[in-house]
Amino acid sequence: MRALVINLACETGRLAFQREQAARLGLDLEVVPAVTVADLSARSEDLSWERWQRPLRDVEKATLLSHRAAWRRVIALGVPVLILEDDAWLMPGAARLAAQAAGLTGVEHLSLETRGRKKLIGAPHPKLAGIRRLWLDRTGAAAYLLRPEGACKLITRSQAVPALADAVLVETPGLRRWQAAPAQAIQIDMAARYGLAPPIDVASAISSVARPSRGTIYHRMRRLAWQVRMGLAMSRPGTERIELYPAIAG
Repeated sequence: MRALVINLACETGRLAFQREQAARLGLDLEVVPAVTVADLSARSEDLSWERWQRPLRDVEKATLLSHRAAWRRVIALGVPVLILEDDAWLMPGAARLAAQAAGLTGVEHLSLETRGRKKLIGAPHPKLAGIRRLWLDRTGAAAYLLRPEGACKLITRSQAVPALADAVLVETPGLRRWQAAPAQAIQIDMAARYGLAPPIDVASAISSVARPSRGTIYHRMRRLAWQVRMGLAMSRPGTERIELYPAIAG
């Protein structure tokens, strides 16, 4: 199965881990060079950065541009592709489940990960019991399967409303989202939460930068509108809001 890993050139340890992980799971890995804060002036892509629910930090803008590069690569390849951030730790069954889901045309996006927060999920897929319909998520850009048609929707949405990469995955209208249940990936910094020993040491570049202000009244109005939408989503019949746990055993 094809896989893309978004990697900063300086993060050689992370890339070595991803190459080892890909070889172990039988993934055909390709590196997508991550956009850095220093690249922003040259890689702005004419995006209007003030259209989301709060101002974005430069490192968050760079992360979105990195994912947009991966989405374009999925479109160019024309096949479902697994997209990884370079701190994504895949569970033993991740590649097998992703390959099975890639054969299902209705699965435009499949989140493999969990990150200690509850997700609103629905019924299992009728042809693949290991995935469930994903209705609401708060985090989840470190490990996901993406079909080309889903990538097109993400590019269009992020052009109109540049946001956190996680938020674009959650908020894109019409994107048919699914969730691995149990989860098949975590970010390495979450290892201790799930009783695992991290395979390498990592530190988050985003969390090391101070959070920006809440922004203008327009930012706050957009955030309020999204909170209303989340509240309505909670009442969807046949769903449950739960924290998923990683499938440590294959």
